[in-house]
Amino acid sequence: MQSYAGFWQRVRAFAFDYFLIAIYLICITLLFWLMSRFLNLNQWLFTDRVWAQTAAFFVVTLPVTLYFVIQEASPKQATWGKQRLGLKVVDRDGNRISLLRAFARTLLKFIPWEISHTLLWEIAFSTGSLPAFINYGYTLVYLLIGLNIASLVMTKTNQTLYDLLAGAYVLQQPS
Repeated sequence: MQSYAGFWQRVRAFAFDYFLIAIYLICITLLFWLMSRFLNLNQWLFTDRVWAQTAAFFVVTLPVTLYFVIQEASPKQATWGKQRLGLKVVDRDGNRISLLRAFARTLLKFIPWEISHTLLWEIAFSTGSLPAFINYGYTLVYLLIGLNIASLVMTKTNQTLYDLLAGAYVLQQPS
């Protein structure tokens, strides 16, 4: 019988993965700080919202996305955090998910993250931010996060909304 990973297992797995992401972010921050001391990089990179958000996408979002996609579509079927907790991502037949399915799952998972980034850039660069736009945007972020959590705890298979849409499951591997 398959044992589906529960809420706290998945939270702990993501916490392990976020530890790796945090190390990456610290390294990138230090690298950019050093580069900007000699090249005036901040002036060049962060002069307008679109350019700043594009740079952040390629330096932060894309590498993090690729980490999840490649790891979950790999023969290990799991990120480092999931591996540490004995979890794996599978399709409905219990097989490894394809690269395309892993990409779709990760994209759906990170939609709230990207909306938040967009709103933060809007706040940082706007002289007269549209408070309603910002409020509605964050309402959408929290709604999506809430739907993912509700779906995870309410479905018999412990699937988030992004798991359901991508046709993926997170299983506890037998010991």
